[in-house]
Amino acid sequence: MADTSDFKNGLVLKIEGQLWQIIEFQHVKPGKGPAFVRTKMKNVLSGKTVDKTFNAGVKVETATVDRRDMTYLYHDGSDYIFMDGDTYDQIPVNETTVGDGARFLLENMRVQVATHEDAPLFVELPVTVELEVKHTDPGLQGDRSTGGTKPATLETGAEIQVPLFINTGDKLKVDSRDGNYLGRVNS
Repeated sequence: MADTSDFKNGLVLKIEGQLWQIIEFQHVKPGKGPAFVRTKMKNVLSGKTVDKTFNAGVKVETATVDRRDMTYLYHDGSDYIFMDGDTYDQIPVNETTVGDGARFLLENMRVQVATHEDAPLFVELPVTVELEVKHTDPGLQGDRSTGGTKPATLETGAEIQVPLFINTGDKLKVDSRDGNYLGRVNS
C-alpha cells in the first residue's frame, strides 16, 4: 500500500483489479478545501490513458512490477523471445505487449521487460536506437533548400520520414517512442 505522498512517475497502482501506471502527477493545495493529487495514468495492458484525482493521504494498493534488463533474441510467430542476461531464462512476449516498439527491435538489442507475477506487462526500448537505412529514393537536385522529407525503410522494416539528404546505407539515430528521425550517426 502507498499513500498519495508516495506517488512518482512510473509507479504502478492496482485499482479495481487493473494495473495503472502513473505518467504524471501534481499535488494541489487549493486556498479553500482539502489538498488533492491530480494524476494522469495509463492502463498497463490496454494502453488507455485517464485522468484521476485522489484526495491527499488516501491509501492506494501498489503492484509489484519487476523490471529486468533483457536481450531480444528473435521473433517466433506471434511472440518475441527475450533472454535474461543473468539467469539465461528465455521468455516469450506476445506482439500486443511489445507494441509499436517492435518496429525498431534488432536482434541482441538490450531492452527492459516489466513483469507482474511472471506475466510480461510491457517492453521498454532504449529512447534512441541506431538503425541503417535499407532503402530510400535519392534526393533530387534543388530539393535541399525546401527542408522536405522522404520515406526511408530501415533495417528492421520500419518506415520513417527522413530529410532529403539521407541515402541508402546511412546509419540513423531514431527516437523509438515515436519513430522520429534524430540525426545521422558518424561512423
